[in-house]
Amino acid sequence: MWKSDEELFDIARNELFIALVGDILDQLGYQHQFLAPRIKPVRKDMVVVGRAMTVLEADVFSESTAGSNNALMEKPFGLMFEALDSLKANEVYICTGASSPYALWGGLMSTRAIKLKAAGAVVNGYSRDTNELEKLNFPTFSAGTYAQDQGPRGKVIDYGIAIEIDAIRINPGDIVYGDRDGVLIIPREIEKEAFEGAIEKARGEQLVKRALEGGMSTVEAFKKFGIM
Repeated sequence: MWKSDEELFDIARNELFIALVGDILDQLGYQHQFLAPRIKPVRKDMVVVGRAMTVLEADVFSESTAGSNNALMEKPFGLMFEALDSLKANEVYICTGASSPYALWGGLMSTRAIKLKAAGAVVNGYSRDTNELEKLNFPTFSAGTYAQDQGPRGKVIDYGIAIEIDAIRINPGDIVYGDRDGVLIIPREIEKEAFEGAIEKARGEQLVKRALEGGMSTVEAFKKFGIM
């Protein structure tokens, strides 16, 4: 049904929505792939779909700490700039690890990500520069908007490694798919079955819709099509 990531992601944006793919994951036995509902798009019409570029954050208590046993503690923002610059086309910057309230994503980061043709950002925490994010139209998903800077409060300590959000394992290269109804993680090993099933379900739902519009009862429709 598709020959490249670009074709698949275009289908996801134009023909599908995350509920469809989530339903298929349920059928495949992957029943805990949605991130918590607190993570929402900055603007309701934003859709993100791409491959995970995973980022691990940690709380700190000063921007630079001299004399630490860890050289990274002397470096403002830790490895954040390296992580951001490593983004490739169609990748999603997905970050977790912060426990205190500060912004993990903002306008200048979005500007750099757009230049690199990244697909979006999903952070298990807050974003800021909301007016700029909306103007840039860069798909950004967060737990809310909050201006407090991460500079003296957090550092990126690693990237391109397996992370977990809400007990959901996210490996580099897994597909991250989000719209106003939430964010879904599709493991690489079952992405083909998940999206093929979702495409078939989407097309089947159009048949159900036409049947219901024609007066068929929901009992009859489910019996005939097996979709509701």
